[in-house]
Amino acid sequence: MLMTGFGDALTPVNLLLALVGVTLGTLVGVLPGIGPALTVALLLPITFTLEPTGALILFAGVYYGGMYGGSTTAILLNTPGESASMVAALEGNKMARSGRAASALATAAIGSFVAGTIATILLTFLAQPLADVAVKFTAADYAGLMAIAFVTVATLLGASPLKGVASLLIGLTIGLVGIETQSGQSRLTFGIPTLLDGIDVVIVVVALFAIGEVFQHALKGGGGGTVTPLRGRAVMTREDWKRSWPAWLRGTAFGFPIGALPAGGAEIPTFLSYATERRLSKHPEEFGHGAIEGVAGPEAANNAAAAGVLVPLLTIGLPTSATAAVILTAFQSYGLQPGPQLFSESGPLVYALLASLYIGNTMLLVLNLPMARVWAKLLQIPAYGIYAAIMVFATLGTFATGGSLPDLLVLYVLGMLGVLMTLAKVPVAPAVVGLILGPMFEEQSLRAVLLEGGSLSGMFATTLSIVLWVVAALALVVPLSLAVVRRAR
Repeated sequence: MLMTGFGDALTPVNLLLALVGVTLGTLVGVLPGIGPALTVALLLPITFTLEPTGALILFAGVYYGGMYGGSTTAILLNTPGESASMVAALEGNKMARSGRAASALATAAIGSFVAGTIATILLTFLAQPLADVAVKFTAADYAGLMAIAFVTVATLLGASPLKGVASLLIGLTIGLVGIETQSGQSRLTFGIPTLLDGIDVVIVVVALFAIGEVFQHALKGGGGGTVTPLRGRAVMTREDWKRSWPAWLRGTAFGFPIGALPAGGAEIPTFLSYATERRLSKHPEEFGHGAIEGVAGPEAANNAAAAGVLVPLLTIGLPTSATAAVILTAFQSYGLQPGPQLFSESGPLVYALLASLYIGNTMLLVLNLPMARVWAKLLQIPAYGIYAAIMVFATLGTFATGGSLPDLLVLYVLGMLGVLMTLAKVPVAPAVVGLILGPMFEEQSLRAVLLEGGSLSGMFATTLSIVLWVVAALALVVPLSLAVVRRAR
């Protein structure tokens, strides 16, 4: 079936669609605020003219390409094109500012290829067994998994655990805006109808990273380059390879299984990968100043999770990301319902789609790796040109997402909040993680408690949930204890 799928995917038309998809996906990943979900949504009308296999190959190319492209602006401009590329901004931008932009882009591209290929192989052969496991996860298990993500992000990012927790609480508060699902009551909307639906994650990410970066630069003044110009060849050194390949494999190990969970997504594994690399690194002093493992691991986790997200989508019809939800709409527009029967009823289409992922992943490496020096030349553009473009794309992307003036006001207000957080040395990333995972944590926690008749014991209803909460507690206590011991010494 897979060989037949390659036969279908390697036809000239489908090869062209895969190339268009990955190229378009990379471009939209680069642009702040315009992600693959929006692009696939805008392309949905072509389902009226394209046959199902070609359309889904195109959409899958956009999805994979968006995962690649999001790291480019994160590294070069500290402006993640995707929320899952936030971690690449933490270390990758520091590498760029120290003249190592090409190495950062290269490890992101190669790591994405390695992780994407391994994850696609796993998707091909393990989709059904992993889906069976994922379905058995309870609400309490999800709550424990998210608690680990909260703790590791808050304690490991920023100058101090306290500031990390403060940032996390800011994100959780923003996530409370809108209508509460259980009671139907509005929260923190201040009588503004637009806020009843909550604040879109894209707006917050663009505001805190992109707009915040522009305002911060304006406060500093100066019209020089945005980062230090590229020095040396646009390749990875032997030392870079030595430090990157274990991080790629560990990132893949985080990304695929968590991405395959119905509430997984790409954000949790990227931050868990970053936390792991920081703990295992032989050069911990480089973290926060441009550690290559801090780019390699999370980017691998990001792309492995992208393949993992397709597991619940294809096998149980459950979309776990915005892009997967739009791709599900594309399936349904052809009268196809992803689920256990999809492989038996539409096997040729599914395996052609899987084969196109291998092809698209290779195309992305060929497109991105030789262009590392081209992307790095962006460093030589005057700062005012770069930041003016960021403002334009961020504003257009936000307007395309919501299409209203209040959305733009929220964008700039949160952008100013991002500036204040930066001036106070409060890390931005935990706030975005709190925003993304906060509503999901609330939903799963409420469900777990309600299943136990309103008792908090529902949060610890399974053995796995207890283990996860213990790990979260250790992740909170151990760093604080080590800090106390170091001070005592």
